[in-house]
Amino acid sequence: MIKAIMFDLDDTLLWDDRSVNEAFAETCQVAAEKYQLDPKKLEEEVKKAARKLYASYETFEFTKMIGINPFEGFWGKFRDDTDDFRKLANIVPTYRKDAWTAGLKALGYEDKELGATLAELFPKIRRTKHYVYDETYPVLEELKKNYKLLLLTNGSPDLQNEKLSGVPKLPPYFDHIVISGGFGRGKPDVSLFNYALDLLDVSKEEAIMVGDKLTTDIHGANQTGITSVWINRDNKQHDEEIVPDYEITSLEELFKIVKEK
Repeated sequence: MIKAIMFDLDDTLLWDDRSVNEAFAETCQVAAEKYQLDPKKLEEEVKKAARKLYASYETFEFTKMIGINPFEGFWGKFRDDTDDFRKLANIVPTYRKDAWTAGLKALGYEDKELGATLAELFPKIRRTKHYVYDETYPVLEELKKNYKLLLLTNGSPDLQNEKLSGVPKLPPYFDHIVISGGFGRGKPDVSLFNYALDLLDVSKEEAIMVGDKLTTDIHGANQTGITSVWINRDNKQHDEEIVPDYEITSLEELFKIVKEK
């Protein structure tokens, strides 16, 4: 019998992709107004440069373990009190400038000043973008009546809490909020899932994990023995090695699953 449901945050409850995509579109449009360049091509080149730079820093292995992606580095402040986060906080201002400048250069525009301007603009725009899926609140409202709810998210506590502060109606639905950067390891690490089970005071058989990422949410739940539910809103390609117990396209489909279990 299911007693508790764990939820991922980004792109499960919170529509993070939309926030990031809109911030990139608006920032790149500013560059397009100066140089008449294709904003989509600039976005592609900036992202390519960002991934390469991000992987070159000494903090890369830490960010991979905690689960902080390159584009969170584009706007996060990382005011978390550990040496690794302090290193990351020191790196990101230069990282942002270099990534935007490299993106412009790839399109033939040598303009460090504009690169620096765009690097400062992106975080400002991103901080105005707060989107929750339409189904999120009604589903949580109903589930909260009968189940313990826990939010299990990878990332920097500072940044993830900033995201949550932008949607203040969301946190009160949860009995516990667990952020990987505060625990010390990220999904799919089994120790993080076991920690969440302990907080909920339930066994692995009494919990469900709902998330959009096979490699973190589903893989971690599967390794721990927790029923895994993959929310695949965009019809993403399946992974033959990581197989969820259930696949859904809408959070509303959870009602049937928890009744079955």
